[in-house]
Amino acid sequence: MSDDKDINETDTPTENEAEQDIQETEQDTGALDTSPEEGIAPADEGAAPAEEGAAPAEEAPAPPTPEEQIATLNDQVLRTLAELENTRRRAERDRSEALKYGAVSFARDMVGVADNLQRALKAASEMDEASKTALPETVQAVLEGVAATERDLLAALGRHKVKVLSPMGEKFDPNLHEALFEAPGTGQDAGTIIDVIETGYQMEERLLRPAKVGIAKD
Repeated sequence: MSDDKDINETDTPTENEAEQDIQETEQDTGALDTSPEEGIAPADEGAAPAEEGAAPAEEAPAPPTPEEQIATLNDQVLRTLAELENTRRRAERDRSEALKYGAVSFARDMVGVADNLQRALKAASEMDEASKTALPETVQAVLEGVAATERDLLAALGRHKVKVLSPMGEKFDPNLHEALFEAPGTGQDAGTIIDVIETGYQMEERLLRPAKVGIAKD
């Protein structure tokens, strides 16, 4: 009997211990109930609905009216016609200039040939009559041939609108003449050309070479 009593006393909990176990269980249960669930964010009470504050959708532009379409097409047609007219005028101007000044380079080269012929004739003209008479007939024939060649060359240049500038006694023009010296006390008005050192040439309105001249100073 004594052994059974000892067993009962050892295995059976006291009332105080049972109440303490019940209180601990209730505390653990309350702690689990009151803690927030992990991974769930609290709701934001101040958040506005998604629809509130959104920009209103833009309305699609109205299609152009038939009158507006016609006005746009007319404007495009007028611009195209104006551009075509400008292109035609430019082509016509380029063609005209090509016909007028296409031989400028060739004419400028021929001017040098005319200069050499004139120098030869000028040297012969400075001889007195006795010296000219004493020249052999062959030399005189050569001089006559040089003079004829110069005349033909100038005539050919003239047919191509090349004009000789020999402005003796004219007023100095910086657009056509090149002054090499000024001479005072000539009795001529200032700016008057008193000597032509080298003739100039002009093709239409384009200057091939200015005339080199001397002018009066006072």
